[in-house]
Order: sequence, then structure tokens, then C-alpha cells
Amino acid sequence: MLPIALALSAGPAHAGTQDDIAQIKQMLATMKKDYSTRIQQLEKRLAKAEQKARNAKSKAQEAAQEAADAATAPVAAAPQSANAFNPGIGLVMNGRYRHFSRPASETAIPGFSLGEEASKGDEGLSLGESELGISANIDDKFYGQFTASFVSDGGSDGIEIEEAFIQTLDLPEGLGLKAGRFLPGIGYLNSIHTHADDFADRPLPYRAMLNKAYKDDGLELRWLAPTDLFIELGADLLSGDHYPAGGRGHNGIGAWALFAHAGGDWDESNSWKAGLSYLSSEARDRESGDMDAPDTFTGHGHLWIADAIWKWAPHGNPYEHNLKLQGELFLRDEHGVFTPGGGLPADYSADQSGWYAQAIYQFMPRWRVGLRIAGLGADDPGTALAGSSLDTRGHDPRHYSAMLDWSNSEFSRLRLQYNHDASRPIADDQLMLQYVVALGAHGAHQF
Repeated sequence: MLPIALALSAGPAHAGTQDDIAQIKQMLATMKKDYSTRIQQLEKRLAKAEQKARNAKSKAQEAAQEAADAATAPVAAAPQSANAFNPGIGLVMNGRYRHFSRPASETAIPGFSLGEEASKGDEGLSLGESELGISANIDDKFYGQFTASFVSDGGSDGIEIEEAFIQTLDLPEGLGLKAGRFLPGIGYLNSIHTHADDFADRPLPYRAMLNKAYKDDGLELRWLAPTDLFIELGADLLSGDHYPAGGRGHNGIGAWALFAHAGGDWDESNSWKAGLSYLSSEARDRESGDMDAPDTFTGHGHLWIADAIWKWAPHGNPYEHNLKLQGELFLRDEHGVFTPGGGLPADYSADQSGWYAQAIYQFMPRWRVGLRIAGLGADDPGTALAGSSLDTRGHDPRHYSAMLDWSNSEFSRLRLQYNHDASRPIADDQLMLQYVVALGAHGAHQF
């Protein structure tokens, strides 16, 4: 009976063990099947990815070969379609609102005969000056640029050619040649378009001595030295058809200029640039003042400009904070014959000076504040020209500005500016609101 009892007692346990073994074997078989399926799926994905990579490599090789074939192919004599010429086209709009405490007609600066662009502008809302620019590489040797200025002034609209020039691309030894109408490289601000200024108006000496900016037709040669330090030398040969010249003296060559600039990095946070320029101009019946009875000047002018700028950005990153210090000094002498409007001609010889200094600080991203002070000085022209625009009246012109601006991006800027304009014996308090927006292609501004 004992063996039978032992067998009966062991039967259920043995049956349970067999069930466990069978269950484990079934689980292993299922897992093997799942893993096999997954491995097959991964192998298929891997094969597809490898095939795509081979296809992409093949296409890249074909594209590279096509590019190499195109590079070695002969250049067509003429474009085959209108799409072969795709210039950069950009529009800059520069609208503003002005309020003056003195009449807008009060624009004369004692001691200076001003060009027609030197006025303080219209009061109230104005479209200001908008620029339409077209630029492109003409071919492998020349670059071209055309800029038209659309001006709304005194209720009338006009179009002026601001710049229209060609420029070489591959002259040897760091040389570059420009021909056409352009803004010569004298001073710091002259070759910069006004919409890129840090204030809503040009500094006082630019208004008084360069008609805001001197542009002319001619040739400009520049040389960039092959050194780590930035060194640039330049010379201009100009028609002399624009203020401070006038009348195209000497068979169409009425002005010439020389300039030199140097600059570099002081350290990773500071950089600088400085320059010295000279402009010689001849005027023949150059008109200024009231156009109904204009003053005229025939003679020669010599203008020296020294400029300097210092920029700071922590570790070279200007995004959060940056500071810009800038200033220029002007020294000019003019001699010849000056005829006041409605008066008699008189010999004229005098020295004039001008200067400005400004600071621009970005205190947080997109926001900047700025301060500027400017001044002028001129010799007394003598009793023969007393009461004319050259009469200093014992006054030293001064101009003070403060501004705050906000830039949503590099293409849009809003600015609020206050001026205390003491360029005349009775000061003028001025408030300006300005917007500057750029549409389309727009080149980078200089340092």
C-alpha cells in the first residue's frame, strides 16, 4: 500500500511540473517568433535606408558633375532669357513727423552759405526720403549699383539719382576702381546713406559744409593694404557739379579728394577706426540761400576732415549690449568772390570749422539711446558782407540731440528724437518721430 500511496501523492506535483515546462517552452517559442519578426522588419528598414543613401550619393555625384561641366563650358555671348539677370532690389522708406518751436522757414546758419539740402525740413507729417536701390555683379569683373531717391518736400514730390556707378571686382594688389555718381569716401558719414544714421538728422557740420552729404560724378580709386591692420587709401577725381563745388570747373573736373582710413581690433571687446580726408573744390556761381534771390560764390574751397569711431561689445557679441563713440572735426577755408542776393560782389576769404561728438548705447536687445553735440565756427567776413548769410552776427552755432530708438529687426526701426537747435541766435526746440523700414535686398553697412 505504501508505494501506491507515494505514487498517488506524487502524481499531481509531477503533472504541475510538466505544465510549467510546457508553458515555458511555449513562451520561448513565442518570444523567438516575435524577435525574428522584429529583426526582419529592422533588416528591411536598414536595407531601405542604405538604398536611399546610395541614391542620394548618386544624385550628389551627378549634380557635382553637372556643376563641373557647367564651370568648364564656354560662357554664352548673351543671356538666353530675362531671368539670367537677377539683381538685388531693395526699398528703404524713411518717414517722419517734426515739430518746431520756431518757423520751419528759419534755416539760415550765420556765417555759412548753405546748399539746398541743408534745411531742417518740413514741419508735420512727411514721407521724408525713400530710396530704391538695384545692385548686382555684372559679370566676373564688374559690379553695378543704382540708387534713386524719392523726396517729398514742400508739398511737391521729386526723384533724384543718389548713386549710379560701376565698380571693379578683380583688380590686382588690393586696388578697386569706381566710376559714375557716388558718395566719395571722405570723412566717416559721407559715404553712408542717411537712413543708416544713428540720428534722424545729419550733424551740424555735414549740413553746413557738405549739404548733408557730398555726392558727385567722377572716378574713385581705392587701395586696401595686405596687412592685418585695416589700412585703406583713396583718391577721387570729380566733376565739381554739386555743393560745395559747383559749375564744373576746369573742363568738367571741378573737385578732387584724398582720404586714408585705418582700423582694427583692440581686443576681443573693442575695435576702432580713424581717418583723415581732404577735399579741394572749385565753385563757379555756386548758388545758396533764397533761390528767388540767391547768393552766389565763385572761388576755391579746401576742406580737411578728421574722423574717429570706437565700438565696444562684450566679448565681441553686440546682441545684449554695445557702445559706439563717434566724432569728426572739419576745417575749411574758402576764398573768392561772394555776391549776396540783390547785393554787390565782394572779395571773400575766411576760415570755418565744425565738429560733432556722439555716443550710442544699446542697453538691452533692440533698444538704444544716444546723445550728440555739434558746433560750428566762422571768421567774420568784414563790413562788405555785413548782413549777408556769411555775417556771423557774433554767434557760435551749437546743436544738441537726444534720441531713443527700438528695432524690431534689422529691417525696421522706430526713433524718438529731441533737438535743441542753437545754430541761430534764437534757439529752436525740435521733436521728431521717425520710422525706417527696408524691403527686399539691402547691403550691409560699413563699420
